[in-house]
Amino acid sequence: MAAADDDDAIMVFEQALDVPGTDQWPFDLARIQLLFGERLRRAWATTRSRQLLTAARDAFQRLDARPSAHRADHQLRATGLTTGQTDLFGPASLTPQQLEIAKLAAEGLTNKEIGERLFLSHRTFSTHLYQLFPKLGITSRASLRDAL
Repeated sequence: MAAADDDDAIMVFEQALDVPGTDQWPFDLARIQLLFGERLRRAWATTRSRQLLTAARDAFQRLDARPSAHRADHQLRATGLTTGQTDLFGPASLTPQQLEIAKLAAEGLTNKEIGERLFLSHRTFSTHLYQLFPKLGITSRASLRDAL
């Protein structure tokens, strides 16, 4: 009985995605993709699930619907897909420690001051700074304040 229920659900999701003009409602379309992708993930249809979840996450990011983008990202990780630094851009893509480093650097603190404040070696600090520049789409420390 459960297999029939899954087949029926999949058919309903496919029909919903095939409705003409769904691109007029990007949030609703992304929501259907998210729910369908979650359903397929639980049914071990990993490839199709990843396609839908990626499309949903990308749409939510464009719409700045962060909770929904986070949920889609979480579901993608549950499929075994590693989501990393290039999935999000801007401050939302930073780890909490990278965000704190970026804020301190944007305030004008020196590398030594930031390292002492966060109990980090200069190498660890430099690595974090190097990793957060591409995430923020910047190439210099002077651009940090505007990027945040």
